[in-house]
Amino acid sequence: MRAMRAEGFSGYKDLKLVHIPKPAVSDGRVLVRITAAGVTPLEHTILSGGYPRAKAPLVLGGEGAGVVEEGGGTAFPVGSHVMFTGPYGVSENGTYSEWLAVRKENLCLIPDNINDVSAAGVPVAYLTAQMTLSLAGFAKGKTVLSPAIGGSVGNAVTQLARAQGAKHAISTTTNHAKAQQARYLGFDEVIDPSEEKLSDGVRRITKGYGADIVIDAIGGEILSQALGTLAIGGSLTTLGYSAGRKTTIDVTDLIWKRASMKSFSCSHSLRRHGAPHGALFLRYFTLARSSPSWQRLSRWPRPQMLCVTSWRAARSAGSFSQSDSL
Repeated sequence: MRAMRAEGFSGYKDLKLVHIPKPAVSDGRVLVRITAAGVTPLEHTILSGGYPRAKAPLVLGGEGAGVVEEGGGTAFPVGSHVMFTGPYGVSENGTYSEWLAVRKENLCLIPDNINDVSAAGVPVAYLTAQMTLSLAGFAKGKTVLSPAIGGSVGNAVTQLARAQGAKHAISTTTNHAKAQQARYLGFDEVIDPSEEKLSDGVRRITKGYGADIVIDAIGGEILSQALGTLAIGGSLTTLGYSAGRKTTIDVTDLIWKRASMKSFSCSHSLRRHGAPHGALFLRYFTLARSSPSWQRLSRWPRPQMLCVTSWRAARSAGSFSQSDSL
């Protein structure tokens, strides 16, 4: 079968089209024909040599969607459309391939009204969003800030917080046109840092209260600014560093407000709690579809695809659609 494999980790030039054996079904594994592969920032980190756990050569891709071909039993019958995430593309080959043997506990059936390409971009972002909100003690009526509405986690946290009754679900964008588009689609609490400071924007929206929960997937200077928006007793969860791994914080933002700061890793948390991914996925769909703005928000491009377009495996042609490279 064809796969896009990283032969080394010194940049995108190491990503090569290769032919490798089709995986065999084994106990606890389901053979899935990949129809769409999600793209996350982790692939860039791995290809740049910034993730020591990954070893080359490696087929990347930590999330995806596809059709069950074998081994799914009654839970996932042959022909079922499924989505999943897990250790794929990190400690074992991932979704940038035509087939993958997926652990059954990682699978979730895709609802009929969601296409495979959209579903492929759901697992990492929305599991991360739901788990970080839960671990931060989210409850109806709380105020949530998650910077970067155009990013996967910022977008997902904002949607899920709104669907679950947040008093305010705030995000940001540095692009004025994107801010207008976000508001048109129903994200009416988006701060444009080109027009006002993050702290001023949160203070304006919350009438001086601040944010009970901050979920930051950006890092860098944004983390420092976001920390300053916390309300008394608030918490900040850091889980990404696309804007930089280093920042400087004002410790009084924590001390004077009796606030807290912690980290989060989706893969580590799933291993630790042993939660079946399918149950968590279905919780997301139940919550998101309960939101009055679901239909409008569903027109917003899938966050992952704003970074790099997901690519499809063209089964009928026996090759990848449009081209043989990402």
